[in-house]
Amino acid sequence: MPISKTYERPNIQSMTGYSSGEQPNLAGIIKLNTNENPYPATPAVAAALADVRVEDLRRYPQPLANEFRRVAAEYHQVDVENIIPTNGGDELLRLIITTFVDAGDTIAIAEPSYSLYPVLAQIQGCEVARISLREDWTMPLDFAAQLNACGAKLAFIVNPHAPSGVLTPVVQLEQIAEQFEGVLVIDEAYVDFVDPDKHYNAIPLLARFDNVLILRTMSKGYSLAGLRFAYGIGSTALTSPILHKTRDSYNTDVISQVLATAAVRDRATAALSWDKVRQERTRVTAALTALGLECAPSQSNFLLARVPQGDSRYENCELMAREFYQRLKDDGILIRYFDQPRLRDRLRITIGTFDENQKLLQFLASYLSNH
Repeated sequence: MPISKTYERPNIQSMTGYSSGEQPNLAGIIKLNTNENPYPATPAVAAALADVRVEDLRRYPQPLANEFRRVAAEYHQVDVENIIPTNGGDELLRLIITTFVDAGDTIAIAEPSYSLYPVLAQIQGCEVARISLREDWTMPLDFAAQLNACGAKLAFIVNPHAPSGVLTPVVQLEQIAEQFEGVLVIDEAYVDFVDPDKHYNAIPLLARFDNVLILRTMSKGYSLAGLRFAYGIGSTALTSPILHKTRDSYNTDVISQVLATAAVRDRATAALSWDKVRQERTRVTAALTALGLECAPSQSNFLLARVPQGDSRYENCELMAREFYQRLKDDGILIRYFDQPRLRDRLRITIGTFDENQKLLQFLASYLSNH
């Protein structure tokens, strides 16, 4: 059989696509690998879903999801024109790149980070500048200077950071926004899990800087990962061209608009689950530390845990981390292992319910004790 001709663009042919976490549809599996909220969406969301009629699906949805935009704008105390609704956070990231970056331009990321960023950059034919975080996963103090030095048109900062959960203070984000000559995207996918006593709020930056765009999602804090709904918040210099030029027509559907609106209206109830996650995060961090797994100080709904160091049973810590991941998987507990520099001796563990976390801890304690 003759070899078929490829029709891909050269940059697509040579790239590697995004690899998502495992999503098995098996009973009894404990999923602590994709940072989903372990608790269901609020009763208000369930009621809104029950009220959706088949008749409502006959017509196209409201093109700009204006009711959602109105509710979100009121929540964040911004204008409706500052809100961009999208089909998940990943669509917003793609739209940002499509709108503001030409092929051949440079996109910068703080490394390590969300692995989709470089994939989207490659799709657009962009160069990727990788700026290493410090050993404690914090931003280098000269981050903005490095961005400008490499000629970046766009930079991504995920805050709290993934995969460590470390939070960058607003004052440092402010300094970066002020000095950076390009568009700064602050990806706040996990912001709902930040401790309230941190008083973290980056929204006021938008009143001062027209080069800042903040990403928010319904997937994590609002327990709606299956809905695929997110939104951006930024100055009209950034939101207007996306809303009115590059956004796909009818990019969010009727059901997602209704449920996302109900979720934001009922955020006080959703916040109860955020508090549960924080409590479990504290407990699990202490338990893992007691077992010898050092954890980064997370402000997210996951932990980045380093396997015990200096264990004579293993040639190196990377082998130990891979074995932990595989043995847990064999036992029906999914966590995340990244075969990447600086992460190969670590495991990312999503915070689950008390019972789910307890099974994980019991397995690790038993394994470390018996082996």
